[in-house]
Amino acid sequence: MKIAVGASLALAVAAMGAGQSMLQEPVAAQAGSMVSAPSFVVDPYWPKPLPNQWIIGRTIGIDIDDRDHVFIVHRDQDAMFGGATEIGLKMGVSDCCTPAPPILEFDPEGNLVNAWGGPGDDFTWPASNHGLAVAPNGNVWIGGNGGGDSHVLVFTGDGQFVAQYGMPGQEVDSNSMTHFGQVADIEIDGSTNEAYIADGYRNKRVAVLDASTGAFKRYWGAYGNRPVDGRVDYTPGEPLPQQFRGPVHCAVPSDDGLLYVCDRGSDRIQVFRPDGTFVREALISPDTLAQGSTWDISFSNDPEQKFIYLADGQNFKIYVIDRESMEVLTSFGGGGRQPGQFYAPHSIASDSQNNIYTTETYEGKRVQKFVYQGMRDTQRGGHTGVAWPADRL
Repeated sequence: MKIAVGASLALAVAAMGAGQSMLQEPVAAQAGSMVSAPSFVVDPYWPKPLPNQWIIGRTIGIDIDDRDHVFIVHRDQDAMFGGATEIGLKMGVSDCCTPAPPILEFDPEGNLVNAWGGPGDDFTWPASNHGLAVAPNGNVWIGGNGGGDSHVLVFTGDGQFVAQYGMPGQEVDSNSMTHFGQVADIEIDGSTNEAYIADGYRNKRVAVLDASTGAFKRYWGAYGNRPVDGRVDYTPGEPLPQQFRGPVHCAVPSDDGLLYVCDRGSDRIQVFRPDGTFVREALISPDTLAQGSTWDISFSNDPEQKFIYLADGQNFKIYVIDRESMEVLTSFGGGGRQPGQFYAPHSIASDSQNNIYTTETYEGKRVQKFVYQGMRDTQRGGHTGVAWPADRL
């Protein structure tokens, strides 16, 4: 793993896990060094089984409110499931199962406490759900990355429609002040009452709205440039693209006034000030092709937000990153369907107890909880494998 910070500073750390590639220099000088990093163990019993023979589809967004209630959004369309074999109850051929409503709310113990969502008379439900944010006032914002999804929706925490911002069915335009282009994710900054839109799958920008009115306030592209629509390529080892390749998959404000943006297809996180001023960037697993490595981030719940947790849905792992240096300290996970393994970890969130939660898309179709175990010494840049209790490995 190679970390590039800022326009001219390059930092590199050792990748010590078995089977991982190692850079020749200057990483070799750090080989064997140790670092203290947060550690986690998967909770295979969270959440509890759903009622009503409900099952979850591709789980595409997550956020946590101030009660540590976990909200997820999944894709509940019949096409997301294995036909009569998987949703036989809905199709009238068997006792199990049927898709759960698209928005599910769990309490800290994993009990389902609310379920809602779907098409309504006053708004256009997304053709393909993607991204969810819970605002400080309890409202739930959702986006969509399906055909015609050029808007975002706002509901109360129990599913009552509040507002629709942007018009569905619009064309690509990364400089539009009236609509979006298949939104990937949303984050609400309560300190400024602003909504940051990772916009996203067709557009190539961050857009900022007034969280009360939905009014467009500003937007920008990679490095703070004016975004330009069109093809953007990324080749490992070549100069980095000056526009977001996309999808622009996350835009997450920190408590100290920075914004962290996932340019997934270019394997990078770019850091900005809230006005769009570029600060620095970091490359994560920069040889990753296909869907890229930087899918979503969350911060540790300490006053400094010292650590970034990054979900990598192409390499099937979670990175723990030092936020100040943007150095990858360690990673965990791996491909598979058992607890603690991943199939395309898509979104990530952390609660007040420093536990983290992940969602999985495609055939992953689940949410997992990883319980914080405190700080542990680990090999710098190493991979610790599946987050099971040590005595069970």
